[in-house]
Amino acid sequence: MVKNITRTVMRSAFPAIYFILCFFSINMSVGAEVVDRIVAVVNDDIISLSELDLFVKPYSEKIKMDGYSPEKKREMLFHVRKDILNKLIEQKLTDQELKRYNINVTEKEIDGAIERIKDINYYTDEELREALARQGSNMEEYRKNLEEQILRTKLVNIEVKSKVVITTQDVKSYYEAHSDEYGGEKKYRLQNIIIKTPPSADKTEKALIENRMNVVLTKLKAGHSFEEVAKLYSESSGSCELGLFSANELSQQLQQAIKGLKAGEFTSVLDTDHGYQIFYIAEVLTSPGKSLEDVSSEIEEKLFREIVDKKFASWLDDLRKKSYIKIIK
Repeated sequence: MVKNITRTVMRSAFPAIYFILCFFSINMSVGAEVVDRIVAVVNDDIISLSELDLFVKPYSEKIKMDGYSPEKKREMLFHVRKDILNKLIEQKLTDQELKRYNINVTEKEIDGAIERIKDINYYTDEELREALARQGSNMEEYRKNLEEQILRTKLVNIEVKSKVVITTQDVKSYYEAHSDEYGGEKKYRLQNIIIKTPPSADKTEKALIENRMNVVLTKLKAGHSFEEVAKLYSESSGSCELGLFSANELSQQLQQAIKGLKAGEFTSVLDTDHGYQIFYIAEVLTSPGKSLEDVSSEIEEKLFREIVDKKFASWLDDLRKKSYIKIIK
């Protein structure tokens, strides 16, 4: 009841408050530069310009460094600021509800979540840290993300009035629908023939290089050894051997090119960033697949996160509709 009265007073008083703040800012600007202002009101909380700028800064710096035209840069910065302001509004709403329900997460709960993740993925602590580093993250950021996930779960359980339950059939259905993910990983031992394209090459030069590669392709189709043809035509610095790769380590272009090919087969001529290339599949190795029993915990965790995120998004959308939100441009 008190909360509703407070929100009503806030709504009715907001224009006057905003006028006073603007008047104060204008008068301050006579003798000094205005460094801050309100950009959004979220129920009883505000979001300041400095708060928004703090979150926008990493993205704006990257956009400025990426060499876009002034028009494209302005467009991208506009959308970034809009998206981040929306995220900050959602965060304020979430924080208000967490405070209302007195929900928090302990370090022990975060530690427990990390241990479960390590068990599911068969990680030691060092291996988890290495995996995070490869993704450009670290343990501090990971703990913060886990804290947010646990808070979301607790909010969903309170607001939706039901626990998130993953059944054995749910896990089995997911496993069967993702047989390519759990059925064993393929690795390809690749070789290549390359004729490099100079950066300054025009359409005529590129066409001549492509014609040379088509001659190479004709020889391969006639049954000539890939290694022998590579010695004669390839401009690689060493051997034609590239190494062993899983599909997800290859570019989308190469993944498509080798799709369905067997050991001993080769691609068509590909126009790549490095030049015109033909790739040869010297060997295909398939690692053993994972059984349902081996991955059931991993799948359960994945399905749990998906359901929680979906319910949280729906709850947050409803909460926005019921809240007082004023964006000041």
